[in-house]
Amino acid sequence: MTLFGLDEAVVASLTAGVRPAGTASAADARPADAGEVFARAAWSTIAEPGDGVAGAVVGLLGAATALRSVVESWPPDRLAGTLTATVDENEAGDSAGLRPELEQALARWRPRLSSTEVIRSLEQARRTRTALLLPGDPLWPDGVGDLGRHAPLALWWRGQPDALVALRHSIALVGARAATGYGEHVALEAAAGLVDRGLAIVSGAAYGIDGMAHRSALASNGTTVAFLAGGVDRFYPSGHDALLTRIVEAGAVLSELPCGAPPTKWRFLQRNRLIAASSAATVVLEAGWRSGSLNTAGHAAALGRPLGAVPGPVTSPTSAGCHRLLRDYDAICVTNAAEMAELIGVGVDLELDLSGADGREGEAGPRERTSDQVRVFDALSVRAPRVAADIARRSGLSTVAVLGALGTLDLEGSVRERATGWVRVT
Repeated sequence: MTLFGLDEAVVASLTAGVRPAGTASAADARPADAGEVFARAAWSTIAEPGDGVAGAVVGLLGAATALRSVVESWPPDRLAGTLTATVDENEAGDSAGLRPELEQALARWRPRLSSTEVIRSLEQARRTRTALLLPGDPLWPDGVGDLGRHAPLALWWRGQPDALVALRHSIALVGARAATGYGEHVALEAAAGLVDRGLAIVSGAAYGIDGMAHRSALASNGTTVAFLAGGVDRFYPSGHDALLTRIVEAGAVLSELPCGAPPTKWRFLQRNRLIAASSAATVVLEAGWRSGSLNTAGHAAALGRPLGAVPGPVTSPTSAGCHRLLRDYDAICVTNAAEMAELIGVGVDLELDLSGADGREGEAGPRERTSDQVRVFDALSVRAPRVAADIARRSGLSTVAVLGALGTLDLEGSVRERATGWVRVT
């Protein structure tokens, strides 16, 4: 028996190498499963990312039957008839709406149909320890389902399974490739602060803001995920080879393109929809008026995901895109990690005041203090102990008010009483 012109045993062997234990929803040893895996891998070589006709046909017929229709050169009328019958049986879908697009779609797909190319991709995936993730797998990112017929048919990935699980609680940080020092500083602080709050960082591994967000997350021992516009076996940009290697070791790298596929402008734009869809929210940290990051922001807005933008100097062209989002696209102004976390419901009242993580200047301890507590804390010294009367004089408060504030500050660990008076704890 053959599958797609290949011996069934060959197909099973090829697909087993990209379906490690624990990632599949069913036993890959069954022939039907091997055929579906091979078909999904084949579709990643036949259709460009985001091909809505391919998504609809595969969704209605299944990847294997859809692939057979291309292999056997079904005419558009036969394929449309099969889709109509499937829709009538399932009472769902709109095959009639696909009919005008089928002829052009088949003309796109047939020249790219090559079993040799699929085999090469699967063999290269096995050599580089790349796995193939399918819809319905436990590790499949749920958010990409919101893309509808434009959702990926499969995802090739390298890295740690836990990183894919972490996508459920993640924020995408994106921005300009030609980032300024200001933008990179904001990215560094934001990623570190979000990681400290238990969130994963998603980005596109590009130069500038993307790279800084990934590096900061890794430096903070957090989880970060990168979506690429080419195969996960050939890191792009090449200058980020070491960075992407570290992401594979501690996080995950994903693409809907098979191993060996080169990145193109169109694929970068389509990659952006996966960044937006897989994350709980998207934040644009720095972007020019025509920045590709605005494309990611557009996908996030279209999907109903929370969208944040960091303001910058009004004289800076690299912040013009962020200001455009704030003015014209209802983006939320965010300035630090705490405000970014609020986009997905992580409250400020549960966070520690980490000035290095969220960009706020301030002292350690609870985020909100009464005015008396702030004045007492400011009146204390780190080295020289001071008695209540001296603190009262310096703060302009009564001794009773000072003692009350000191008691609260002592409970939170911000001050300490010594034999000769009170000192501030750094």
